[in-house]
Amino acid sequence: MSERLAIAGTGAIACGLAAVAATRGEVTVLARSEASCDEASAKVGALCDKLGLSVNGNVRVSRDPDVLRDATFVVEAIVEDPETKAAFWRDLNGHVPAEAVLATTTSSLPVSDLARASGHPERFVGLHVFNPVPRMDLVELAFPEEASDATRRRARALCEALGKTAVEVPDTPGFVVNRLLFPLLFEAVRLMERTGLQAEAIDTCMRLGAGHPMGPLALLDLVGLDVSAAIGRTIDVEIPATVDRLIAEGRLGRKAGHGFHTY
Repeated sequence: MSERLAIAGTGAIACGLAAVAATRGEVTVLARSEASCDEASAKVGALCDKLGLSVNGNVRVSRDPDVLRDATFVVEAIVEDPETKAAFWRDLNGHVPAEAVLATTTSSLPVSDLARASGHPERFVGLHVFNPVPRMDLVELAFPEEASDATRRRARALCEALGKTAVEVPDTPGFVVNRLLFPLLFEAVRLMERTGLQAEAIDTCMRLGAGHPMGPLALLDLVGLDVSAAIGRTIDVEIPATVDRLIAEGRLGRKAGHGFHTY
């Protein structure tokens, strides 16, 4: 990996990406607190152990933004909220080199808006990786109009170095996968509401009948119901009442121990 990669965030996407990158070279993870530092280190270590990945001490976790000064490729993987992400990019100025490529892992927000917030749209890219990162091959690349040819080349080269397949997609809400996928996932919830079918029954039908590796309700749990609802609102898809109810109850999916299923 020729880039000096830094990742801001400590969630599933950030830690999964860090684990993959660490098998190719050194990677820095920027956390927001000491507790987040410890949590990220544990997550990356556990993920590598589970998947049999060898990272040879290549992961450095810190809460000091000055660790980004040597980065040539900075990936933001924080909460899927436009104001929070925009504030991160505005505050980042002065902490990264002038030649660094700036990337966001947003799954649904307009890349052009975040690029403007960064102040450097010519060096900006939407780098939508999929969860779980070590197992999912696709990366959707979405560029603002101002992105330079060098930015495009370096983004594709990073994906190749990480062993991923990059597909350039338009900067439209939800890109390709989520724009097509989430209407289907939410329709599965509405079918459950209309018919009284159990979540396991719907998921089994789609796994065994449609060849899906995971049923739609289990997939919503994996993504997180709060994140799923945010994506739905961004792509202008009505959120089923059951999803809103489960979120209000704190049943956010796998990360909370229960959603449509119990974990």
